[in-house]
Amino acid sequence: MRKQFDAVASKWDAMRDPGHLRPYEQALDAVSPPPARALDLGTGTGEGAFAIARRFPETEVVGVDLADQMLAKARSKTPSELEGRVRFERADASALPYPDESFGLVAHANMIPFFDELTRVLAAGGQAIFAFSGGAETPIYVPAERLREELARRGFTEFADFAVGQGTALLARKGAQT
Repeated sequence: MRKQFDAVASKWDAMRDPGHLRPYEQALDAVSPPPARALDLGTGTGEGAFAIARRFPETEVVGVDLADQMLAKARSKTPSELEGRVRFERADASALPYPDESFGLVAHANMIPFFDELTRVLAAGGQAIFAFSGGAETPIYVPAERLREELARRGFTEFADFAVGQGTALLARKGAQT
């Protein structure tokens, strides 16, 4: 199973065009205030984690993935100027090894959203990003309406939509009480 997952993850990474993170980055531009800590779920080769670290120079960034091969690539690609603030860890997004409310930002790029877990680790007032580089054509895609519905049930508010090329993103803020 692990080899199959690694192969699919590697194939998906190879299919990405250079602008695959544009919707993700556009949503990052709307994040306020800057988070002290951010989590990039399904980080793959780390591009999302690097985008967060570049956008927020004071933020500690953790990129997590199940695929050891992807984590090794992410670690090897980490620019020297980001080494002290970006780290990569193996973790299952359905059972994250972090305490409740540990992050001010939880971001996903082309990743299955584990709503309960992201709600648990996101601090009150924190924000979540869900980006799909190919919009509805993304292999792992969740329509914005479904994201809003699931998140609203968990106390999220202040939704914002972004579209760049074929890509889409949704930004949502977790309410003070969930």
